[in-house]
Amino acid sequence: MMDIRTCLAQKRPFLFDGAMGTWYAAQPGHSGQRCEMANAAHPWDILDIHRAYLKAGCQAIKTNTFSVGADLARGDEDLARRLVRAGCAVALDAVSGFDALVFADLGPIPGDLPNTGDLYCRQADWFLQAGITHFLLETLPDDRGVVQLAAHLNEQAPDAFLLVSFAVDASGVTRSGRQGRDLLSAVAELPGVDAVGCNCVCGPHHLLAYLRTLPPLPCPVSIMPNAGYPTVLGRRTFFQGQPDYFAQQLVQMTRSGAAIVGGCCGTTPDHIAAAAQALAQPVETTSPAAAPGAEPKRIPQPNPLWDKFQSGKRVVAVELDPPADDDLSFFVKGVAELHDAGADVVTIADCPVGRPRADSSLLACKVRRELGVEPLPHMACRDRNLNATKALLLGLSMEGIHNVLLVTGDPVPTEDRSEVKSVFNFNSRKLARYVSGLNQQLTTPFRMFGALNVNARNFDVQLRLAQEKEACGMSGFLTQPVLSPEALENLKKARAVLKGKLLGGIFPVVSHRNACFLNNEIAGIHVCDEIVSRYEGKDREAAEDLAVAISARIAGEMAPYTDGFYLMTPFRRVSLMKRILEKMREDGLLA
Repeated sequence: MMDIRTCLAQKRPFLFDGAMGTWYAAQPGHSGQRCEMANAAHPWDILDIHRAYLKAGCQAIKTNTFSVGADLARGDEDLARRLVRAGCAVALDAVSGFDALVFADLGPIPGDLPNTGDLYCRQADWFLQAGITHFLLETLPDDRGVVQLAAHLNEQAPDAFLLVSFAVDASGVTRSGRQGRDLLSAVAELPGVDAVGCNCVCGPHHLLAYLRTLPPLPCPVSIMPNAGYPTVLGRRTFFQGQPDYFAQQLVQMTRSGAAIVGGCCGTTPDHIAAAAQALAQPVETTSPAAAPGAEPKRIPQPNPLWDKFQSGKRVVAVELDPPADDDLSFFVKGVAELHDAGADVVTIADCPVGRPRADSSLLACKVRRELGVEPLPHMACRDRNLNATKALLLGLSMEGIHNVLLVTGDPVPTEDRSEVKSVFNFNSRKLARYVSGLNQQLTTPFRMFGALNVNARNFDVQLRLAQEKEACGMSGFLTQPVLSPEALENLKKARAVLKGKLLGGIFPVVSHRNACFLNNEIAGIHVCDEIVSRYEGKDREAAEDLAVAISARIAGEMAPYTDGFYLMTPFRRVSLMKRILEKMREDGLLA
């Protein structure tokens, strides 16, 4: 029987089969059916497809078990086990008479389950019991569970072969926001991992281009692209990539360092037959990292906000909501006045509480370009998918804006949901991880900040999430307003646990009615009874005087535990914020 390690050591291209799912769906009467269910219900259909790929010339087929992990994750272990056993039996039957291998096909476990590794290992045991010792863990968005699976196979079947493959887009980023090159480099070093690579999402042109950007890796590299990009006609999906073109692209991949090639979505037996014929010709390989010429050195731009943090000086950020119409006069005037009063940076919310306002990033560009004021635009996950977010970040970087506040975002108000749909393609942690990866491509990296709710009832959960955000690349946090002793205590806990910079939140309560509204209508804010009672019976002037005094007092209490302050402007009262900044300066809290 063929030995894959011997084949790879001889520098001969190793060819996998194509796509079971899309080819099964293309057969008459199969549209809309899940192919894995046919392992038990119609095994002869799966057998015919396996043999069609084997006759085309592939050296390995994948068991028809890609989505079984989803069944296991839902708790349907009996179904998952039956599909694996039936899939193994069909695949092993198919290769009899062919000098080819059977690879156990494990697709990604959906969701962020803490037991992902356990679910992979459970499937692996079923495959080992069936006599299959070659494994393909494919289309992964991240490396959750890979370490555990590799260690498990090392223990249970030391001679097992494990290929781990990630799904990246044309820019090299997975759907979880991770950089493919980082995942490949990390997993390639794991004991028990024999090969790494990429599959799915992209057509052959883009995966070939991506392959050529990869650094040298310590193990064989696998590339299995889609046939091309899909076209949807009616309710059916078609891939128009032609076999000859696909085959020549695979040849170029082997010449650029890929040791293992094959096909993913849309690839048929015709694609694999053309690839087998083309790969039979002598192949001259080059390093995947080879690139002509040296790139000119790029000079990073300054980041005044981060430089001030690094100098140890106290930073002051003031938030001013963007306008709800196209009249910028108040906003521009307010930003200039706040800057003159001592604000180092002006933060701009991204459609706060899900209501449309002028775009925070466009306003940030205008503020920096026309006023010379450092902006900190908020970026919510609610209204953009990953493509739109990347495009926006690239534009901000070109405009010299290198600081962003990443938040998941408030949901769209209930009454608007029939017309306005939230996107929520990812949360703030995944967005931070994505931006961290994007930073590798930028001349000047983004400094990312997050929100920290010191008013949360279970603050330990907030701290854990904040630590996860730091692990994803966030450099600091802006807290919700501190308006109670409990919030101050939580801020102290944050200081003891978090490594990043902290800006303590200050919101000047402007009336008794305002205090009651905040406590009852605004999530994430809690005004203690002592403060609420002090506003009873106060007119506007007296209430503002009290707001100045309380805000300055809170700033003083927070000062030992923060790197600066984050002031939120209520009701466009810029003059009130100027008074608070002046009082803080008098108290020695500001330089």
